[in-house]
Amino acid sequence: MSKNWRDRISQPKFDIKTDRDVLVPMRDKTRLCVNIYRPKSRGKFPALLALGGYGKELQEVLLPPQPLQKSAVWDGNIEAGDTPDIVPRGYAHVIADVRGIGKSGGEYPGMWSTQEGVDGYDLVEWIARQPWCNGNVGMIGYSYYGCIQLKVAIQQPPHLKAIFVSHLVNDFYRDGVYNGGILSLFYYGIWDGRHGTSGFAPRNTPSLMMKELPAREFERRRQARLEDPDIKHYPNVRHLLHYPQKNPWFFDMVMNPYDGPFWKDRSIYPDIDKIKIPTFVVGKVAHSSGCFWDIYNGLRSPKKLLVKPFGPEERPWREDSELIIRWYDHWLKNLDTGIMQGPPIRMFVQGTNRWQYETEYPLPETNWAKCYLRRWENLAFAPEKDQPHPDCFLQQPLYMSNKRDSVKYISPPMPEALTVIGPAAFNFYASIDTDDTNWIVRLSDLAPGGQETALGRGYLKASHRSLDRRRSKPYAPYHKHTRSNPVTAGEITEYNISLGKVTNVFKPGHRIKLEIQSMESPRDPEMQIHYHPHLPSSRTTLHKIYRNRECPSHLVLPVVGKSEDVIEYLSDENLVGAI
Repeated sequence: MSKNWRDRISQPKFDIKTDRDVLVPMRDKTRLCVNIYRPKSRGKFPALLALGGYGKELQEVLLPPQPLQKSAVWDGNIEAGDTPDIVPRGYAHVIADVRGIGKSGGEYPGMWSTQEGVDGYDLVEWIARQPWCNGNVGMIGYSYYGCIQLKVAIQQPPHLKAIFVSHLVNDFYRDGVYNGGILSLFYYGIWDGRHGTSGFAPRNTPSLMMKELPAREFERRRQARLEDPDIKHYPNVRHLLHYPQKNPWFFDMVMNPYDGPFWKDRSIYPDIDKIKIPTFVVGKVAHSSGCFWDIYNGLRSPKKLLVKPFGPEERPWREDSELIIRWYDHWLKNLDTGIMQGPPIRMFVQGTNRWQYETEYPLPETNWAKCYLRRWENLAFAPEKDQPHPDCFLQQPLYMSNKRDSVKYISPPMPEALTVIGPAAFNFYASIDTDDTNWIVRLSDLAPGGQETALGRGYLKASHRSLDRRRSKPYAPYHKHTRSNPVTAGEITEYNISLGKVTNVFKPGHRIKLEIQSMESPRDPEMQIHYHPHLPSSRTTLHKIYRNRECPSHLVLPVVGKSEDVIEYLSDENLVGAI
């Protein structure tokens, strides 16, 4: 037998039989529409279900995978899996539109809602009863099609044997729509297609807020959002509040600016303990909040985690296709593919650009070290003693200028390698001359030649700074996001921002860089594809950053392995003062 697992997995040998627009009854008599692609054979086969809101016909587009930011026809919504590769290997591939989308009946309940999980249960059990299925069902797909697998697994359909999930959101409020309490405009653009997406395929998609809220409460909320100064100065969102049917799903998001039942229904973390089946989780370093780590740690079933290098994603989505077959050959066909052998975690480490295997996370030898802001834009592992005056930057709103200001802090060069793997945070003291602002913090590895590698990023709306002390840790602040608490202008205030999960080795000569700013723009090059900016502040604001004995602003870094010499070197007053 070959030692190469790619030679041991199911090989292509079947032609494809296609059944389109099959209507499947749900428990409430609503019928969802599915396309079925299965081996052209008399036998029975396991099935992989893809369930999402972008339209099942779009998933049939068989372009070769297109590179992000290069191809003019890259489409971020083709994410249901590689039918021509899956089916010939002896799997049925069932692609379904969620209710209210495409040709499916019923009203759209919103992305990753409990209702979508319940419908997924009914689809899995229907598939298992079909004469071409052997009763073993898994799920497949990326992003929308990935996270919905977790919602279905929470419902525990008996014939769902395993899932393979990637590009995830654990807490839909914090990880998805309101990063740090700041509205992400991504979900506005993805509805009807913007900058590289075809968008949703709406059929019956009413605003849930218009449908469910009493008229007086609905109008109270709408007027409150219209009075938000940031929305007043951002035409797209203000326009939507007057014409909800233009984009009803994003309208509902705008109408729910605080955490609560609306968001918990669409999140994974409240019910993750109900997932009992084997789950393979895929993430990427330096991606968003790194919530895939939280999902992995929250699972109590057999599990694996792959953390891949950060990089552009091709579409149609074809990543990890052989790995997916290897996973499902094990759990749905009972074949020996070796997938469960070895440590459960395989992660790519930036800096060394090598793969590393682990059994738990955070790593057991982690030491959370404080790296302080210093005078003259320095970073060091010793607090500031002198020069109590703050650093500052002024930011004008987008309707006045495209100019971006910030303050940057850079450490001395590493004398030897410093390994940083785990959750990171930035705890700092600042004042502003208005009652609110957006804090955006970026952590990076600065190479001797000036090249930067992104490691982590965090957001926080100043008025959302209140912490849930019970759930917070020094390296992982957890904000309540249940109300706005305006800042007193000119008053020094403490802020705590998560920078996500960092996976990096700072090589000798490299530096730690921290940048603090308050603005993103749809005109930014990185925002042009897939449209990820956050709602900008509408007021010119002076930001002052304090770093002294009374205000010890600092990073919290997960340092792994022997680091005493490096930290001692980067704490030396003579060295820091000379840089």
